[in-house]
Amino acid sequence: MPTSHVLPAEGKLGILVVGNGAVATTFITGVLMARKGLAKPIGSMTQYDKIRVGRGADKRYLPYADIVPLARLDDIVFGCWDVYGANAYEAAIYAEVLQPKDIEPVRAELEAIRPMAAAFDRDYARRLTGDNVKRGVGGQLPTRWEMVEALRDDIRRFKSEQGCSRLVVLWAASTEIYVPVDASVHHHLSDLEQAMRSDDRSRIAPSMCYAYAALSEGAPFIMGAPNTTVDIPAMWELAEQTHTPIAGKDFKTGQTLVKSGFAPIIGTRCLGLNGWFSTNILGNRDGLVLDEPANFRTKEVSKLSTLETILKPEAQPELYGNGRPAAQQANVDDAYASHYAHKVRINYYPPRGDNKEGWDNIDIFGWMGYEMQVKINFLCRDSILAAPLCLDLCLLSDLAARAGRYGTQRFLSFFLKSPMHDYTRGEEPVNHLYQQYTMLKNAIREMGGYEADEEMD
Repeated sequence: MPTSHVLPAEGKLGILVVGNGAVATTFITGVLMARKGLAKPIGSMTQYDKIRVGRGADKRYLPYADIVPLARLDDIVFGCWDVYGANAYEAAIYAEVLQPKDIEPVRAELEAIRPMAAAFDRDYARRLTGDNVKRGVGGQLPTRWEMVEALRDDIRRFKSEQGCSRLVVLWAASTEIYVPVDASVHHHLSDLEQAMRSDDRSRIAPSMCYAYAALSEGAPFIMGAPNTTVDIPAMWELAEQTHTPIAGKDFKTGQTLVKSGFAPIIGTRCLGLNGWFSTNILGNRDGLVLDEPANFRTKEVSKLSTLETILKPEAQPELYGNGRPAAQQANVDDAYASHYAHKVRINYYPPRGDNKEGWDNIDIFGWMGYEMQVKINFLCRDSILAAPLCLDLCLLSDLAARAGRYGTQRFLSFFLKSPMHDYTRGEEPVNHLYQQYTMLKNAIREMGGYEADEEMD
């Protein structure tokens, strides 16, 4: 039998969620219900998927937990931060994602989860008005370094009070305004720390304070929104220094899940692409925040990045570069003259609530250049798709930490819309869903002591 060198999942695993809204409460409620046997964690790879290990006569298909020591659902303890003071039960009822019959059986446990005051700066999410926020001297907005210190204290206190042996911190809160990467602040840990200490509010987002606090306390950090947070070299440096895993960014739920799965069909079949137009309607709090242009810009960058790394104009100019060789594409002023058109829109539409709808119009062409269209209408439930991703990301990040893995966990790209990568060295993210799945399976095999026997083409 292969020997796994991963430390056992002993004791309680604390999961601290930034945000207590629709995604967080759907995730927490589902786990609580599942461990009572009252619901099924459908959509969770760690709970349902099976991976082949071995070859030939030794080939077997095993659940993740039979390959690697995953934390059990019974051992999870939840906590959270939020700008609104409602407990998890009140927040779940308000979100209107789950029916009361699926919340009431765990009401007492949800009511016990009361959000800690959030490290919040309204300049980063103007549509939110909650008052359960951390205060500095004289009741003012705390400095960024004060935010860090307060969050570290929260993490230590929660771990002690709940008797947790390990922690994971998961961002399931709103999208912040777009923060461009600035080499003078974001490329070196010493510069990042100096900016935090000098209260550089324009280049240090609150999410960076959460990430810094988590990593400083040895807790893996997962960025579930498209925020500029752990996808900067300074955070990579901190993660390596503290030997802590990081993952991000942006949960891959509806439209981008479809895009990362369908685009490979076009590419594998050697069909051409003239354009891909994506639009969404969404009415929950996330939709409200994204109705602010500065916040939407962050999401737009994340969603636009998926397609271009799967269908590459420079690799197949006749199919994706409007027939222009790669050498010519860089000299074309109009971007869409050198490759296909790609547009993404998000529209806040309150009547839809959490039941997001994604429309995709795909203009393709085939034999002898004849044009065709594909139209996809995905009526999905945003938080229902995100909840199992939260569970998998938390369990696998905890697993990675016990396996001695640290820094960016590329094998978790499968779950994320805009996978982290080292852009300072010209590395491209892997957005192809099936290549991401190969990375995931190989990592599980390796941590289980098996051979990583699939190649990513």
